[in-house]
Amino acid sequence: MSDKKSEKFSFSNFLMKSDGAVSVLVVILGFLCANILVMLVGRNPSGIYKSILQVVTGLNVNNGKWNIRYVGEWLNYSVPFVLCGLCMAFTCRAGLFNIGGEGQYIIGMTVAQLIALTFPPIPFIHVFVAVIAGTMAGIIWGGIVGFLKARFEVSEVVATIMLNYTALYLSRIITISIPGTNTYKTINYAETASLRLGFLSKLTNSSSMNAGFFIMLLCVVIYWFIMEKTNIGFGLRATGFNKHAARASGIPVVSSIVIAMAVSGAFAGLAGSIVALGSFKYGRVIASMDNYGFTGIAVALVGNNTAIGTLFAGLLFGMLQAAQPIMQSNKIPKEITFIIQGLVVVFISLKAGLRIFLAWQEKRKIEKSSKAGGAK
Repeated sequence: MSDKKSEKFSFSNFLMKSDGAVSVLVVILGFLCANILVMLVGRNPSGIYKSILQVVTGLNVNNGKWNIRYVGEWLNYSVPFVLCGLCMAFTCRAGLFNIGGEGQYIIGMTVAQLIALTFPPIPFIHVFVAVIAGTMAGIIWGGIVGFLKARFEVSEVVATIMLNYTALYLSRIITISIPGTNTYKTINYAETASLRLGFLSKLTNSSSMNAGFFIMLLCVVIYWFIMEKTNIGFGLRATGFNKHAARASGIPVVSSIVIAMAVSGAFAGLAGSIVALGSFKYGRVIASMDNYGFTGIAVALVGNNTAIGTLFAGLLFGMLQAAQPIMQSNKIPKEITFIIQGLVVVFISLKAGLRIFLAWQEKRKIEKSSKAGGAK
C-alpha cells in the first residue's frame, strides 16, 4: 500500500515540477496519436518519419540522395515561430495573455516592406533601417495594448484581437498605395534591402535561410538575459506571479505591463521584418493572416515560456511546416502536421488541468488529515 502511495506521489512530483520532460512526453504522445490516425486511413506512418528525417538531415531515404537545402528551409521556417513564441512567452511571464502577436507581426512586416521599397539603397544601412523600423512598429503596436491595460484596465485579450484585424487591413491599405503594386505584390526590393547572405545560400544549396536565423538566436539569448538576469525581468516575473504582492513590494506594476507588451511586440515585429526581407524579394499584399502569431501561442505553451524551451518548440513547429510538401510525396496528407500541432497543444493543456486537479487533491488530503488530528 505504501509503495502505491509513493508511486503516486512521485508521479505527482513529475507533473508538478518536470516541465521540460512533460513537454517532450506530450510531443511523443502527439506523434503516437498521429500514427494511429494515419493507419486508420490506410496509410503507412513511416512516411511521416521519412519526411521529418529528410527535413532535419537532407537525406531522402527513398532514393538515397542528400540535399542540404531541406535543412536550410527548415531553419528558415522556424525563425518566425521562435520569435512569435518569445512574443507570447514574454507576456505570459508577466501575467498577461498576448493574442496580438499576429497583428504585431503584420505591422512589423508592413513597415519593413515600406522602408525596403522607399529608403535609399545604401548597403548595410538600408536593410538595418528596415529591420529596426519593423521592430519599432511592433513595439508601438504592442505598447498601445500595454498602455490601455495599465491605464484603463482594458483587457489585453480583447484589445489584441481587435488590433490584429486593424493591422491586417491597414497593411493592405498601405501596401496597395505603393506605386507599382498590384493586388498581389509590389515591385522587387533593391538588393541592399535583403537579409539573404551569399555564403549561406551556397552553404545550403540556394535555400531561403538568411541572416534572420542568427538574429533569432540572439533574441533567444536576450530573452533569457532580460528575464533571468535583470531587475526588469524580476519585476516582470513578480508581476506575473502576483501583481498585488509585487505592487506592495515596490515594483512598478503599471510600467511592467507596458514594458512586457512593448518588448513582446518587438519580437513579433522583428519576425515580420525577417519574413518580409529574408523569405521574399518583394512586398506582399496579404489577403489573410500568416498565422505565425497565433501559432506562437502554441510554441510558447510547449516551450513552457522559457528561452531554450521556446527555441526547441519553434524548431519543432518549423520542422512540421517544412515537412508538409515532402509528406505528400510520401503519401501522407500534409494536414497531419496540423493535427500533430493541435494534439500537442491539447496534451499541454491537459497537463495544466491535471496539475490543478492534483493540487486540489493534495489540498483535500491536508484538510482531511488536519480534521482527523483535531478530532483526536
